[in-house]
Amino acid sequence: MIVAGFGFRQGAGASSLRDAYDRARAGREAGCLATAKDKADAPALRALAGSLGLPVAGVPACQLSAQGTATDSPRVRAERATGSVAEAAALCAAGPGARLLGARVISSDRMASCALAEGPDP
Repeated sequence: MIVAGFGFRQGAGASSLRDAYDRARAGREAGCLATAKDKADAPALRALAGSLGLPVAGVPACQLSAQGTATDSPRVRAERATGSVAEAAALCAAGPGARLLGARVISSDRMASCALAEGPDP
């Protein structure tokens, strides 16, 4: 399964998240959306999930910080103890052995980022 992981600023709208998702997916479709647990109920993410008909997985901070990422943002590392919330959330939600399909992609308004990860075949 492919998981789309998101990192986003407070105030990001569903259009920001959709833009980041569309830029990251390159024709692929996710089966689940994921982000930090404390942001999983954000209205913008819930709106995107509803429009795509996908569930949202909230990943605990301790799991995000334990996950290696391709991107290392100093600001995000200071705030969240991970280099990229989008990448870490996608990898965690895709399960053990998951791999990134690319580094995170940032929305045109710079309010959201998205990364895709694929879990191993069951």
